[in-house]
Formats: sequence, structure tokens, C-alpha cells
Amino acid sequence: MLQRRHLLATLTSVAGSAAMGLSSARAQAAAQTSAQSYAAFLDSVRTQALAQGIAPSIVSQALALTRTPNASVLKLDRHQPEFTLTWAQYRDRVLPESRFAKGRSVYGAQQSVMSPVSARFGCDDRAVMGIWGLESGFGAHDGTYSVIDALATLAFDGRRSAFFRNELMKALQILNDGDIAPAAMIGSYAGAMGQAQFMPSAYLRYAADGDGDGKRNIWTSEADVFASIANYLGKCGWQVNEPWGQEITLTKALDKTETGRTRQRTLAEWMALGVRRADGTAFSRRDVKGAVVQPDGPGTQAFMVYHNFNVIRRYNPSDYYALGVGLLGTGIVSA
Repeated sequence: MLQRRHLLATLTSVAGSAAMGLSSARAQAAAQTSAQSYAAFLDSVRTQALAQGIAPSIVSQALALTRTPNASVLKLDRHQPEFTLTWAQYRDRVLPESRFAKGRSVYGAQQSVMSPVSARFGCDDRAVMGIWGLESGFGAHDGTYSVIDALATLAFDGRRSAFFRNELMKALQILNDGDIAPAAMIGSYAGAMGQAQFMPSAYLRYAADGDGDGKRNIWTSEADVFASIANYLGKCGWQVNEPWGQEITLTKALDKTETGRTRQRTLAEWMALGVRRADGTAFSRRDVKGAVVQPDGPGTQAFMVYHNFNVIRRYNPSDYYALGVGLLGTGIVSA
């Protein structure tokens, strides 16, 4: 009996070891297959880039930055938070007083550079400061990922491969233009680049040279960052010296069907419905058109938003984001 138990234990151990060995072999084979597939994918990218006129040396330098799919990028892309913040929660998270204080200090140091650049590209400092502050903490956090590695990983992954492959090819075009070296092209896990957090397609369309050196460096040149953000908003229809919006008071509740950024009325019409400025006084310009936005619903904070609010949404199509940019930029520049 004892011998039989020893025999069974031995057989079990051998079987277990064999199973583990088989599992390990399968994992290694899968990894090898994946590596071969990724190498083939990169070869196809190389062929496409060369056909589009990208210099062979640039293609080689860039693709040398990615050897295997980046596991961190895939994890972040597949496990994005699904919870929904209220406007009040979002406001408290992205607009702490410390961010206003830092912004005022930074603006004091950068205003002499920013103001003429903003004006030259058809924008103003409020919007530039608001976007710069939300996108990268006024340049403090512009990402840690190689843009080429991140975009190649996401283009290979398949979930949105066509979109990210297109962005990857545009990133290679940027490198070919010589604005930044391949290793210095860093950004978010999704490929948004530099202090302005432009995707490569947005960069090619809107990035601008603010310091006159012939390059568009949104990574380390503040003047180029300001010029690029201002140019983006300017080309999207920013109206200089016009407000984005303002907080308001409602003397009586509005029906939910009357609110929302697309439901515009003149300020005279809104006043007839009980809408007032935040301090309770009447609006000074009665003919201007605006819309009431009340993100958290009746009885909560409300805003009158104008044309420039919708221009900010061209940068990021979120009411929360546009409100955050407007409040931050106004709170810094108008302080």
C-alpha cells in the first residue's frame, strides 16, 4: 500500500511537472509568436513610412524605440476608469486653489512671452493658461512614454488599430521634419505629446513656432507651447477679448429642456426667464447670445456660456473640460 502511494505520488509529481513544462512551453511559444508578429508589424510600418518619403535613418531610429508591445500602455488603455464624476467632484479635483496659485506665479514669469504670442495667433492668455494648466500642470507633467512605442503598441493591438497607425505615421512625419529627435518625442500612454498634449495629427495641423527658431517644439519651448495652443484655438474661431462664459444665478428653476450649450437665447431673453449674473445683477449686454449650462442639474452651479466656450470644446469635447479651462484661465489672468 505504501509503495503504491509512493508510486502515485511520483506519477502525480511527474504529471504535474510535465503539465507545468507544457504550460511554460506554450507560454514561450505564444510569446515568440507575438514577438514575430510584432516584428512583422514593424516591418510593415517601415515599408509604409519609406513609401511615404520618410528618411530611412529616421525610420530606423524611431522603430528602434519599440521592440515588443508595451504592457503598461496596453494595461492603461484597456483599464481606463469607468466611473463618472459629477461636475462638483471634477471641479474640486482639477481646480484646487494650489493650481490657481501656481498658475498666477507661472503667469507672472511668462506673461511677457505669452501675451504677444497669444495675440499673434488670434487668441488670448486666459485660454492659453487654462489649457496649459489642465493639460500638463503648466509644463510640469507632459508624459513619460515614448510616443513611437505607445502608438506602435496601440496600432498593433487591434482595438483601434487604424486610428493609431495613422497617428504613428504622422509621428514619423513630424520626426522627419526635424522638430524633435525620436528619443525626445515623449507623451502620454495614448500618444498625446508634450506640454500641449497634441496627438500627432493635431500637431501637424496646429503646432506653431513661437520663438522663431524654425521648429515647433511643444516639449521644451514654452513660446512654442503657447503659440501652438493659441493657434489651435485661433484657427477654431476664438473671438479675442470676448468671454468664454460666467457663473450665473437663477432666480427660478429652468426646465431641463431649456439648458445645454446648444440652446441659445439673447441675454435679454434669459433675464426674462430669471437669469442673472452671479452677484444677482442684470447683464450689461442684452443682445449677446448665450446658453445656460448646469452640469449637475437643477439647484446646482450654473453658467452662461458663449461662443468661446464651444471653441474650447474643440480642444477637448467635454463641458467639464471647457468649464475647467475657462475658470482656471480667468482666475489666473484676471486675478
